[in-house]
Amino acid sequence: MGVIICTAQHISKSFGAVEVLRDVSFALEQQERMALVGVNGSGKTTLLRILGGQTPMDGGQLSMQKGLQVGYLAQSFETEPGRTVWEEAESVFDDLFRIERRMRQLEKDMAVANADELLRIGTEYERLGRAFETADGFSIQSRVQGVLTGVGFTKEQLTQEACKLSGGELTRLGLAKLLLQQPDLLLLDEPTNHLDLEALNWLEEYLMEYRGAVIVVSHDRYFLDRICTSVTEIHFGVSETYQGNYSRYIAQRTQRFDARQKAYDLQQKEIKRQQEIIARYRSFNREKSIRAAESREKALERMEILERPMEEKQIAFRFQARRRMGEDALRVKNLSKAYGEKQVLSQVNLSMQSGERVVLMGANGVGKSTLLDCLVGRQKPDTGEVWFGVNADKGYYDQKQQTLTGSKTVLDEVWDDFPRLEQHEVRGALGRFLFSGEDVFATVDTLSGGERARVALTKLMLRRDNFLILDEPTNHLDADSREELELALENFEGTILAVSHDRYFINRIASKLMFLTPEGIEVFDGSFDQWMAAQGKRTAIDDGDPRTRTEIVKEQRRARAQKERMDELTAQVKEAEHTVEKLEQDMQALEDGLLLPDVYNDHVAAQRISQDIARLRESVDAAYIRWEKAEEELARETEALAGNI
Repeated sequence: MGVIICTAQHISKSFGAVEVLRDVSFALEQQERMALVGVNGSGKTTLLRILGGQTPMDGGQLSMQKGLQVGYLAQSFETEPGRTVWEEAESVFDDLFRIERRMRQLEKDMAVANADELLRIGTEYERLGRAFETADGFSIQSRVQGVLTGVGFTKEQLTQEACKLSGGELTRLGLAKLLLQQPDLLLLDEPTNHLDLEALNWLEEYLMEYRGAVIVVSHDRYFLDRICTSVTEIHFGVSETYQGNYSRYIAQRTQRFDARQKAYDLQQKEIKRQQEIIARYRSFNREKSIRAAESREKALERMEILERPMEEKQIAFRFQARRRMGEDALRVKNLSKAYGEKQVLSQVNLSMQSGERVVLMGANGVGKSTLLDCLVGRQKPDTGEVWFGVNADKGYYDQKQQTLTGSKTVLDEVWDDFPRLEQHEVRGALGRFLFSGEDVFATVDTLSGGERARVALTKLMLRRDNFLILDEPTNHLDADSREELELALENFEGTILAVSHDRYFINRIASKLMFLTPEGIEVFDGSFDQWMAAQGKRTAIDDGDPRTRTEIVKEQRRARAQKERMDELTAQVKEAEHTVEKLEQDMQALEDGLLLPDVYNDHVAAQRISQDIARLRESVDAAYIRWEKAEEELARETEALAGNI
């Protein structure tokens, strides 16, 4: 275990009546890289601001290692007026520049100093020199150049006035300054926004080698897969930490939820079983059975009842094609498109076969969305031809959702496109995309970006097209919704052409990559990870099951042995219960026999039956003891099983 530099215990935060964080706890080690994940609005940014000192917490404790330097990257950044990009980045080292200026002055002073002054000046000069060297002051220029280039600034931009940068460029400059500071703890809120592929790769490599600790909020799952060593999820205001990267977190989260559901179901089953036993004990209406019933009732009252596991609602759908198309899916020949004097597409050629899954990639502004618009007929190319295969049914997902009508309700927006469906069928489809109850009567213009995306996906699903053309389909969707979309596309039997910057999505969906450049289309047969490997770059690490094969086999053996023991105890309980019931019935029959006139008038017969009843009562008492012991052992095993899940 490494050195713990930051500990959060039971952090809580509310804004008015809205409780954002209820119970957040974690411990962060030196050089650990932790991702904060959760649905939109779960409090991730709030927690970062608390850790960075920008927002006070309402309750809990936050402990930082003494002298810990914390650097916080917000989603917005402001610069000093008049500074260039280079000067703004270089300002991180103002203290070192002051030391350097003082050293230059001391050098001048030494040239004219007497012996006494020379000793004093020399001592100060030596002290400042050591401080400058320790802070690596001699490499400032190269460090600034390396970081600014890494986050994507061109040589021409370095002399540009920083305050005139775009919002995305300002965010990159803020990130550069923070990285140059090299704090002990980096707090990063969406650091991958506005970074191109090269800058993303550079940042990932930089953070994987970073000597400090990192806590990051990001929707870029590929980024989290590459850099993170742990994941803390905020779920209904409560935190839970998982070891490993994002992919490992997804697998562990499913396992933990299933285990908790199983433990909850086991306990509910045990409670019901105990209640049934109590009812049977009371039905015997004997002193011993009533005492046993009361004892079990007290045990139930002392039981710590598990809460039913809660899970965020998720979209759940699948894409189905209503018919098959021919072998050739798409051919594009010499397609060009210009807007005035600006040539966007020039002599583009591409072809696709039925069933292929292609992702179109390229730099921002190269014309990817324009190409898709030309393919689906929303724009007319200046030159060239587009052929779709026989029986090709095109379903287009527009990232801007321009086909949605703002004044319509969610229900009407979908129903108007599918008038043959019954209202309950439309509402059922919308329900799969989390529109339930009164949600369907909200107007489209009041929806968030994610909600509008879900309306568009509902319509796309209902169309049942065999050729899906998708423009940035994961934009505006939270991580869980992206996972569901990817699962639906993986199970889709038709053809897919998508434009995406989401590398996790690309890696999961694409069997072929097409790169759009000003010179045309370059094709790579394979996944994104395979393409990265071909470029000589590290890919996302598949942090699968960390257990060894031996550990897995041992766990499987333990599980089998535990199941066999549970089956054995259950059989013993049933046998003991059956014995008690049989003996109780026999004793009841003897007691009823004593009341018969022929018996109670016959002293010898009555005495014999009374002796039989006495012996039977001893057998009943012994049977009760065996039953209770079997029940107690089964209860212990059940509790142990629930605790181990």
